[in-house]
Amino acid sequence: MGTDTGTEATTAAPTDTSTSTDTGTGTATDTGGAGGDGTAAIPELVIISGMSGAGRSTAAKCLEDLGWFVVDNLPPALIPTMVDLGARSQGNVAKIAVVVDVRGRRFFDNLRESLADLDAKNVTRRIVFLEASDEALVRRFESVRRPHPLQGDGRIVDGIAAERDLLRELRGDADLVIDTSALNVHELRAKLDAQFAGEEEPELRATVMSFGYKYGLPVDADLVVDCRFLPNPHWVPGLRPYTGLNDEVAQYVFNQPGAKEFLDRYAELLQLIAAGYRREGKRYVTIAVGCTGGKHRSVAMSEKLARRLASEGVETVVVHRDMGRE
Repeated sequence: MGTDTGTEATTAAPTDTSTSTDTGTGTATDTGGAGGDGTAAIPELVIISGMSGAGRSTAAKCLEDLGWFVVDNLPPALIPTMVDLGARSQGNVAKIAVVVDVRGRRFFDNLRESLADLDAKNVTRRIVFLEASDEALVRRFESVRRPHPLQGDGRIVDGIAAERDLLRELRGDADLVIDTSALNVHELRAKLDAQFAGEEEPELRATVMSFGYKYGLPVDADLVVDCRFLPNPHWVPGLRPYTGLNDEVAQYVFNQPGAKEFLDRYAELLQLIAAGYRREGKRYVTIAVGCTGGKHRSVAMSEKLARRLASEGVETVVVHRDMGRE
């Protein structure tokens, strides 16, 4: 895998992908075609940034395949100019994605100024931030035998630390944060497809992610729920080799006392939370469902929960992060 690709985890029932933090700032007057009164239509804007090696190039190619006009490595100071040019295109450029590579403090300051300019013009914009663990980034840079752009005379880890510190504030402002540590290229594309493919943006998009506690909590989870109160199919010899995708395993899980009640009540709780997210303008949520190894209980519960959310109109992606790792 190249330096700037993601490396693991999703299957889809539709979904942020993803940690998500919120949707765009400001509201565009129009996103396609010239306005009826002859005024220029303001394009929709996505800013792709994040850690070097975390998958920015893959994200850019994905959006390009979805019909976005993509500009790679655009200096931040030129973003408003790019939006102005799109507005003059008579609707031919309705969606613009720019990849911003913040290599120094001045570039970061320029980005802040550009974002303020965009907000003043009521441009609908979203920031997608791609990150990965230090271990994953080191592995990717070493695999392609390239230095980190900020390491100078130091080591790769020095460059990663410097970049992470530089981007800390931007990450906090991001509307969508995707941890690509465990994502391969195809899985990262699936997450982005779920976020940006539709003609109309749904009210709320959810990623339901099963995981194993022994492999650590997902860093991009908004909500975490624990299924370890249910008996573990691992200790049933006839079920141990299978996963929660197997009908017999799922039936065993949901025949346990409290399993169906848990699903029903948690789904009700999510309805309440989702209503609050919508009021606050949050459009992406990642729900992590954990068990010991991420193979049986969390997988079965995630599948059921995702189907329940989808039946309630929430576009949902199912991600089984740790299935198959044992």
